[in-house]
Amino acid sequence: MDSNNCDFSPMKQQLEDGIQNLILLLQSNLDVLSNENYCLLGSLEDVKQHLIEIESMAASFYLNCYLSSFTDTYEDLSTTVQNLSKHRHGALIVVQRVDSVEPIIQKGTTIGALVTPKLLESIFYPGNPLHDGAVLIRGNEVVSAANVLPLTPKNIEGKKLGTRHRAALGISEKSDALALVVSEETGKISFALDGKLYPINTKQPIVF
Repeated sequence: MDSNNCDFSPMKQQLEDGIQNLILLLQSNLDVLSNENYCLLGSLEDVKQHLIEIESMAASFYLNCYLSSFTDTYEDLSTTVQNLSKHRHGALIVVQRVDSVEPIIQKGTTIGALVTPKLLESIFYPGNPLHDGAVLIRGNEVVSAANVLPLTPKNIEGKKLGTRHRAALGISEKSDALALVVSEETGKISFALDGKLYPINTKQPIVF
């Protein structure tokens, strides 16, 4: 596994372009601020939307950076969550990094198989006995499934968090693990790291 593999040039270039476009948009608003006949509210809404898109794009970029140092299967994980998102199959996948997470989880069913999209998608297929818990990945291996994670006690203003998202935040607060979440209700993808939740851009592939 490459500990310095964090280039991903196509997404990096898109991120740079997005930031430059945001700067130009802000500058254009600043230029017309002195015009009393021009209302900025509509333009500021555009700025807000553009910023949200950049944040989501940045999350996609950094997700791969954070995963690529600890597993060679980060592209398979990206493919998996996109497929699960498309079908709105809820999922929770924990990628162990430096800290061992086993002392802070309630271990489920041992799997001991190589990470593949087919395996992960079958685990999270609705009706599968293992789909409700979290999958634990260490290196390139699916260690176990149906694991129970600690839930975060905190509330996030303006957001209603389901059990999967609270569990993802909980494990990221108690370890350096990265937790991928697919919402069953919306199909949206996010990841938790260091006690924070980040949305992922699902409008374009996140595999590089």
